[in-house]
Amino acid sequence: MQRILAIAGLTWKAAFRFRLFLVIAVLLLAAVVGLPLLLKDDGTARGFTQILITYTLSVITALLGLSTLWLSCGTLARDIEECQIQVVATKPVARWQIWLGKWLGIVSLNAALLALSGASVYGLLQWRATRLPAAEQEVLRTQVLVARGVARPADINADIDAQTEQLLQARLKQSQISGVNRALARQQMREQVKAVYQLVPPSYTREWQIDLGFAKNSLQGKPLQLRVKFNTAQGSASGTFVGLWQVGVPGTANVWRSEPMSLSPNTYHEFEIPPDLFNRQGVLTIAFLNANNTTMLFPIEDGMEVWYPQGGFLLNFVRGLGILFCWMALLAAIGLTSASFLSFPVATFFSLALLVLVFSGGALTSAVELGTTGLGTPGSGPSLADQILLPLYHGILPLIKLVKGFSPIDSLSTGRAIPWSELGAAFGQIVLLMGGVIGVIGIRLFTRRELATAQGNQ
Repeated sequence: MQRILAIAGLTWKAAFRFRLFLVIAVLLLAAVVGLPLLLKDDGTARGFTQILITYTLSVITALLGLSTLWLSCGTLARDIEECQIQVVATKPVARWQIWLGKWLGIVSLNAALLALSGASVYGLLQWRATRLPAAEQEVLRTQVLVARGVARPADINADIDAQTEQLLQARLKQSQISGVNRALARQQMREQVKAVYQLVPPSYTREWQIDLGFAKNSLQGKPLQLRVKFNTAQGSASGTFVGLWQVGVPGTANVWRSEPMSLSPNTYHEFEIPPDLFNRQGVLTIAFLNANNTTMLFPIEDGMEVWYPQGGFLLNFVRGLGILFCWMALLAAIGLTSASFLSFPVATFFSLALLVLVFSGGALTSAVELGTTGLGTPGSGPSLADQILLPLYHGILPLIKLVKGFSPIDSLSTGRAIPWSELGAAFGQIVLLMGGVIGVIGIRLFTRRELATAQGNQ
């Protein structure tokens, strides 16, 4: 461990020697202080917080991510290219200790920069909050600068898939469908089945039942918030639609009914409901009456949510920074692994290409679901690109989905709780699993690399 820490210390010295730490620290502080001054909010607590947290944390993540890839690729590749690695490799220090020491140095450097920028964001957030009107400061304390848990209706995707498969099999008995058309037909049928669960026709009532789980034990006497979103195929003269809500235990006096609400489509609406409207099992029943002349669609994914208080903002903010730190640790492993067998420019390009691939998960998912990459001639069957790329996509997608689901910025800007379990899952999947596998590959490549040959080819 002493040797690993010594290599980590040398990595820190290299970062200071190239003034990377100071440059990135200045850029981070400039982004944290400058962006809120340049960007204007709508004067509300929610708008102010979303702009401040979303933009500053996004810039912090981008700056730290790019600097991590640059430093992790450069610190190892340049040591090899400039023959400096021989000074260390000839000492009683194993190759794996050199690799881990550099990774630990980069990760600890990121931790310091992330803590500095995170503390600046939190301090600026508290200072700017004092400039809001008293009413908005109250909203900030109770609805925004909090950690709110989220409860949703039960997942019905399995039922939708089962009904889709039944419709598809019935269709196949009537006519033959090619491979590409079969995937497209399945997708269209799934959307039709899904629409049945999402649509609320005019003058109809839609009911949701949401299980609060163990949270019900701590919610006695505490008001909750409903967060709803809907879409419509037709507009209205006023641009809004009327909605009537009923929340409570059906058949009892423990029911709350709303006044007619004017709601805009394709946007989130949050409103408070009285406490203790769930039954003994913790199930909250919500009913909506569509008092309009057009059908309304509440998306299954985020059309209906119940938000409840779960903790304070500071710890939630720290957990969010912890997830960002996990991403930085993974990027450091990717950069060092690339530099273990490539030169500095090629390793940087290769690492950025992998990063782009991760963010292209949506396009890869669509290609897998449709069974085609779209690179062939329509109606001519699977193309050569389909035969090569689709199996590759099938293998890559599980890895992308393993790490891509952890994004704390939206949760922090909306006051959604980031539980310790999510931080633990992020550390396990991003750092230990993905980072560990990539690290083992990088150490293996670095151990087997002929350093003298690599230096002689420069």
